[in-house]
Amino acid sequence: MSKFIDYLKTSSFRKTIIAAVLTVFVLLLIAFFSLRFYTKHGQGLNVPMVKGLSFTDAVVKLEEAGLKYEVDSVFILDQPAGIVIDQDPDPNTFVKDNRTIYLTINAGNIPNTKFPDIAFKTLREAQAIIESSRLKLGDTTYKADVSRDVVLEATFGGQQIQAGETIPVGSRINLVLGDGRGNQDVDIPQLLGLTIDEAKFSLKGSALTLGDILYEGTITDSANALITKQDPMPADSITKVTIGTKINITLSNKQL
Repeated sequence: MSKFIDYLKTSSFRKTIIAAVLTVFVLLLIAFFSLRFYTKHGQGLNVPMVKGLSFTDAVVKLEEAGLKYEVDSVFILDQPAGIVIDQDPDPNTFVKDNRTIYLTINAGNIPNTKFPDIAFKTLREAQAIIESSRLKLGDTTYKADVSRDVVLEATFGGQQIQAGETIPVGSRINLVLGDGRGNQDVDIPQLLGLTIDEAKFSLKGSALTLGDILYEGTITDSANALITKQDPMPADSITKVTIGTKINITLSNKQL
């Protein structure tokens, strides 16, 4: 043991240790600079902003920067066709030259879809089916029916649409739903002497609808014209009608 301790104190041992440390240090330096050279440390460029550009302009910009690109496409109704709607990596990201940039382009043509069967579905079910078919739920209106919030009609562009018909993706579908009160009767309101706006308000409160509008004589002021006749009229023989019934009126500028 004493000989080993004496050896540790010799200059030969110290030289061996120093040589080993220097060797490790040199190897680390070689590895460090080799890695920097291999990865081109500090060399590269910022990804240009191509989002919002046309596909052609985006390609020119990327090629001028020495970058590759790959393209995917989606369809977004509210965006112009043929523009870049997304890019990866993001703009101003520092990358190596010749890096591939992934572009998402808005498709140039509007794809079609078949209208799904939503007849007699609940509003919640119909909305889910419509959206899963890449369509949009538009306005909802109600009419007298024993079913509540159940689809009675579907319209597109003002026309009724049936299951299986082909329409563009993103189209707005309007629904007519049952109000759940179709089997109820209500009193016929007295409309004589009212203006048309007053009559509409009264009918709405009774869950009735305005039917045909006839005119008696020359109408010089339609806003102040009064109702002189209505059909049906409240009478001893008939005082109630089914919810949703249309009431026809006759307007005149003559005073009752």
